[in-house]
Amino acid sequence: MKKIIQIILIFLVLISCKQKENLNQNFTKNTLVDSTFTYKFYAPKLTDKIISRDDYANKLYGFWLGECIANWTGLVTEMDKIGDIGEIKTGDFYTRDNWGKPDQPSIWGQGIPSNLSKNIDFVFADVDSVWGSDDDTDLEFMYQYLLYTNKTSVLTGEQIRNGWLKHIKSEEENYLWVSNQKALDLMVKGLVPPETSDPKFTSDSIYSNYYEMIDAQLTTEIFGFFAPSRPDIALKMAKLPIQTTARENAEWISEFYVFMYSLASYVDEDLSIKEKINWMATEARKTLPNYSYAAKMFDFVKENYNQNTPWEKTRDGLYERYQVEQADGYNITSKDIYCNGCFAAGINFGSSIISLLYGEGAIKETIKIGVLAGWDADNPTSTWGGLLGFMIGKEGVEEAFGRKFSNKFNIHRTRINFPNNGLFTFEEMAKTGVYIIDRVVQEEMSGGVDLQKKCLVYSIS
Repeated sequence: MKKIIQIILIFLVLISCKQKENLNQNFTKNTLVDSTFTYKFYAPKLTDKIISRDDYANKLYGFWLGECIANWTGLVTEMDKIGDIGEIKTGDFYTRDNWGKPDQPSIWGQGIPSNLSKNIDFVFADVDSVWGSDDDTDLEFMYQYLLYTNKTSVLTGEQIRNGWLKHIKSEEENYLWVSNQKALDLMVKGLVPPETSDPKFTSDSIYSNYYEMIDAQLTTEIFGFFAPSRPDIALKMAKLPIQTTARENAEWISEFYVFMYSLASYVDEDLSIKEKINWMATEARKTLPNYSYAAKMFDFVKENYNQNTPWEKTRDGLYERYQVEQADGYNITSKDIYCNGCFAAGINFGSSIISLLYGEGAIKETIKIGVLAGWDADNPTSTWGGLLGFMIGKEGVEEAFGRKFSNKFNIHRTRINFPNNGLFTFEEMAKTGVYIIDRVVQEEMSGGVDLQKKCLVYSIS
């Protein structure tokens, strides 16, 4: 009798799995099989989570595509507007009325607007062109590559150090800044993560708090996708990559993003996209220590959003409260560092929550607000462009923008020593992501992969 019940349960799981397959995808028609991985038999349970691997590959494609669109669009206004404190003054912040209007120079633009677009508008790579990597995508690509080639779900400090030294130039132009550059410098000297973010090694006369800068929150979100519906495992996987550059508030903010990315596979599918985003953000907020300025920034933005305050007024209030008044322990201004800490984790996190909540799950609107909100504009836009691209998938991104895009990605624009002369397709990148998740499900979640029905099956408890 017990055996009959087990057969029935397996049948129910496989039927459910079959229904979840995305039948519209042609790039995953053939079964995805990692020839380097040993797939073990797994007997499904009635309460198991079931995810179509084909559908997940499509979502990962949407992630890379959405992140690239948001990244390159955000670069148009990166550091255009940082406020009027200190030696560098940039005048009034942008508002929604600036969309489509001429771009203004960034703080390092020497009076010249962006060469990507003369107007503040979306930047696309056409079907016959190639997306270039940038600091918002290249380290995530590298971490995915390191997980797969090291055949592991949890990277060691040595594996991270070896990967950085192999794939990142030690001299300029290496597309590293602030805490990422500091971490690389320390790795060259022999230090191994997490020592590379330890305050005793990162103090500097120019930037006294490297570990509180933005870097980790734009390089580690992808770990959330590698542990779908299991943020506990995602955080375990992301811990050392985050601590390669971040501690305290910057670390907690990075964990917030990882948590959000993992919840994207757990949120109730019957909710609207707006309701999904609000639920995910509320759940991720619980990970932030209540005493942290990160938590208080989130609460400030959320309260204004709930009161229907225009996003521009919320952004202006964020600037006044945290960069002018230095409330809630956010004392970056008092440190008198370059551009008033325009690349600090905190102010950019607050800005990102504005674009997330006010964008209400619409990928175009979320990117627009992020681009216009100020500071390190390409980073928050990339985070949410990637998340929303994942949630709506490849076709959802194309439908939102009403067009097709390039599926090609050149990691060698910013990084080195990858196969294929650095050229990959989003299909290939998505497939590698699925293979990493196969290992995570089997080894970290004690679940299984059904290759015949193309499903991941595992417990979420």
